[in-house]
Amino acid sequence: MAVRLLFYRKNVEAGGDVVEMKIWEVPRSRKTPEGLKYSLVYIRRGKRLVGYDNAEGKGHHKHMGNLEAPYSFEGVDRLIGDFLADVEKIRKGGI
Repeated sequence: MAVRLLFYRKNVEAGGDVVEMKIWEVPRSRKTPEGLKYSLVYIRRGKRLVGYDNAEGKGHHKHMGNLEAPYSFEGVDRLIGDFLADVEKIRKGGI
């Protein structure tokens, strides 16, 4: 199976904030047991404020500012929902 882009959305807001989500279908392996790779990011003034990804060697994790923490992946819908909830928290000054 070849790598296939399953989902892509990029929104550049009036103030310049960027919300970008990319999810690919990849061959299942020990490193990608779900058969997915993803990168979701919220950027303001060129700085990543929120990021979710499953980079090789790190597994599922998220970035909140300069902090990195494991992320419990439970599916694509939950992933997008959790990411967008963190973006809203940042926008409201909650994180």
